Amino acid sequence: MHQLKANNGRGDYDSRAGISVKFMHPDRKDITICYNGLLAKSGATQVYLHTGIGSYWDNVYDHRMERSANGWEKTIQMERSNINFCFKDSACNWDNNNGQNWCFNLVD
Repeated sequence: MHQLKANNGRGDYDSRAGISVKFMHPDRKDITICYNGLLAKSGATQVYLHTGIGSYWDNVYDHRMERSANGWEKTIQMERSNINFCFKDSACNWDNNNGQNWCFNLVD
């Protein structure tokens, strides 16, 4: 799993995969995940952020992302100190980091 960290409130990115995570407020409860990876570059007409919490992917949910100048974006509330995620498009093509997914941790 590729780990992304809070970096003292600055967020993090995986430039190879076209992913960034940033905080929307100083309280660090809302994060925006921006995706401009494989699916976006392949012409996906809709991208979903597939999330789960903890090592067992509790509370799995598909969030519909919005197209932006940076690719696809979605702001979500952090329910716990980490979130696992990957992406899929409307044709059920996945970008899951070669089966490793990504994880964002609030703890540096």
